[in-house]
Amino acid sequence: MILELRKKFNSEFTQEKYDAFQNDLNTSLKYPVDFRISETPIYLTNDLKKKLLSACDELCKQVNSDEFKIQMKDAVPTHLNVPNETDHPELFVFDFAICKNESTGEYYPNLIELQGFPTLYGYQFFFERKIRKYFNLPGDYTPYFNNITHEEYVEMLRDVIVAEADPENVVLLEIEPEKQKTRVDFAATEKLLGVKEVCISDVIKQGKFLYYKKNGIEIPIKRIYNRVIFDELNRTKTRFNFDLQEELNVRWVPHPNWFYKMSKYSLPVLKGEFVPKCFYLRELTAYPTNLENYVLKPLFSFAGLGVKIDVTKEMLKEIKDPENYILQEKVNYTPLIETPDEYAKVEIRMMFIWKDEPVLVNNLVRQSKGKMMGVDFNKNKTWVGGSTALHKN
Repeated sequence: MILELRKKFNSEFTQEKYDAFQNDLNTSLKYPVDFRISETPIYLTNDLKKKLLSACDELCKQVNSDEFKIQMKDAVPTHLNVPNETDHPELFVFDFAICKNESTGEYYPNLIELQGFPTLYGYQFFFERKIRKYFNLPGDYTPYFNNITHEEYVEMLRDVIVAEADPENVVLLEIEPEKQKTRVDFAATEKLLGVKEVCISDVIKQGKFLYYKKNGIEIPIKRIYNRVIFDELNRTKTRFNFDLQEELNVRWVPHPNWFYKMSKYSLPVLKGEFVPKCFYLRELTAYPTNLENYVLKPLFSFAGLGVKIDVTKEMLKEIKDPENYILQEKVNYTPLIETPDEYAKVEIRMMFIWKDEPVLVNNLVRQSKGKMMGVDFNKNKTWVGGSTALHKN
């Protein structure tokens, strides 16, 4: 988005550099990268950065309010409500589409979703270091915010995930972690913090305590860096050896309830300049007249499952469980990143760590040339996939 930096990067790009960069990312950690790596970072203008920071600040005030907590009291499905909920999620993100005001020509962020759940915090640390190794990126540009350094970023992660525990007593909990598309992040987290991934079905329960086996020895689990998506747990019918609703002597980071409280369920209650209109389907007494400008999203499915982009009245009338859906105003991603064939659209994820207060620390970017952001819409395309946004701190 900064024309001179874009022109410079594109003119210096070679396939050989990209192949070497990609190979390094795929071989430096225990697991390779199982999603497409974009050929380029993006460069944020000061104007767009200010708008992103303003949007994040506005949203943080809302999700940190007593009113929000009251509004989210019914967000967690009863059978998945885990005891000892914390006051806030230690890690959370906001996802924004980058759009364009056609009358002014200015770019601006539009909220797509939020998650009270971790993302690729470990992987993005390595990604930025690797891309700098192979491409000539400006030294005064960074993916980090609030003047945070590489070292401070790792220590902030350690502070909320491991805290005072021995890393051996902290696990990254997942469903068959070695098969997950985000497994490279599990490897990155282990390398940075010494926290190993453990499959939920391998956890052992004794009384109120949980354990995992390491070299045949049962190791007590004191803290869980939670990466389990319970929707997937239900869909895969994965068996495990403890009851989620039982009082256990363990600290969840973040607590599983925040996965639901900061999610699609939150969208209808959030307001602001950069927040599209959104409604609980159950509360609508009349549908918007311009339904072609809305998308239908199931509340309790994730990773894009069940989203309908061509909405009609007939479709909505056929829904038997409207309490499980939201209707969200469509967001028009703008093709804005110049590539060798066509312009790419951008979604930026703003990544927070919350100990005493929410602090914006990092970001990740997804680029697309298809109708939607997903892999299925970007087959056989280049200069799409995961990357980062760089800006002047």
